[in-house]
Amino acid sequence: MLGINPDIKKSHTLPGEFYKSEARFKEVVEKIFAHSWHYAIDTIDIKSNISIQPVTLLPNVLDEPVLFTRDKNGETHCMSNVCTHRGMILVEEGNKSRIISCKYHGRCFRLDGSFKSMPAFEEAENFPCEDDNLPHISFAEWAGMLFTSLKPTIPFEEMIKPIQERLSFLPLDKMIFDPSKSKDYFVNANWALYCDNYLEGLHIPFVHPTLNAALDFENYSSEIFPYCNLQLGIGNDEADNFEIPEGHQDYGKKVYAYYYFLFPNVMLNFYKWGLSLNIVQPTSFNTTTVRFRTYLYPDAKAQQEDFAIDQTEMEDEWVVERVQKGIQSRMYKRGRFSPSMEKGVHHFHLLIQQMMNRE
Repeated sequence: MLGINPDIKKSHTLPGEFYKSEARFKEVVEKIFAHSWHYAIDTIDIKSNISIQPVTLLPNVLDEPVLFTRDKNGETHCMSNVCTHRGMILVEEGNKSRIISCKYHGRCFRLDGSFKSMPAFEEAENFPCEDDNLPHISFAEWAGMLFTSLKPTIPFEEMIKPIQERLSFLPLDKMIFDPSKSKDYFVNANWALYCDNYLEGLHIPFVHPTLNAALDFENYSSEIFPYCNLQLGIGNDEADNFEIPEGHQDYGKKVYAYYYFLFPNVMLNFYKWGLSLNIVQPTSFNTTTVRFRTYLYPDAKAQQEDFAIDQTEMEDEWVVERVQKGIQSRMYKRGRFSPSMEKGVHHFHLLIQQMMNRE
């Protein structure tokens, strides 16, 4: 039990030990990340029929080899990328082969993962059977992206529903990935510390002068949903705000950004120009890679130039890395929550506790 009280006014934060224990991190990997939904690829990566694309989920942590395929009928499949004969990795690079063939002993699979053939097994009894097919893995498609989960405990549709409903006025299915504005950042801190920092706006006036100038901090607010939450950034400059249609619940508000967080590690930052997708990937108990992927609406290509995302990220990294050093102190135990400004962090800690208490 991590001791997170459901009442934010009474609760303490996660103990410092959570962020600096390698043994605790191993529990997190199996109890949280093995059951969570992960961004994998964009649908355009397997756009054409007869396509095969390998992915490794959370390299060096889950390190799970996964394979996405699209067959001749245009149907998408997700399965293990490990041969059911002797465990060989099947596909290392994307291709357009009609079959999946193991380079070790020649076992072949169809693009739906079903067993096709295997040399020298004529005398094997009860062969092939269900276990000779590639195991299927749950996946979901949303806004041109594919997400997957090894052992999902929450339907993806339930997680994404609050976003889908709130942002239905945006052309999410028409967003275009821009590799020139996408990059990876390496942070010397625990993954959850990075998420903690993202999930509250309390630090913005102290850490982010440029962002603070764009936001009306007095009207910054958080909304909590079962498995995601929203920080609503109200803007100061009309030119940078969304054009929200009449009848929408946010009509009349000067919304600068919708900052959504999908538990446990996906950040969806929607701006007038498009989406900044941030995937927080732990690489060890005290190191993290944050993947920034930029998606632009078809008619908003030039608008991102005005926003200093890189500057904001550097400021966040500066803070988080110093917190990682600070919690090593023998004097630090755990903190308290601001009931008005840290609702998202409290919700995050409650979900961590819920997942960690699973048998």
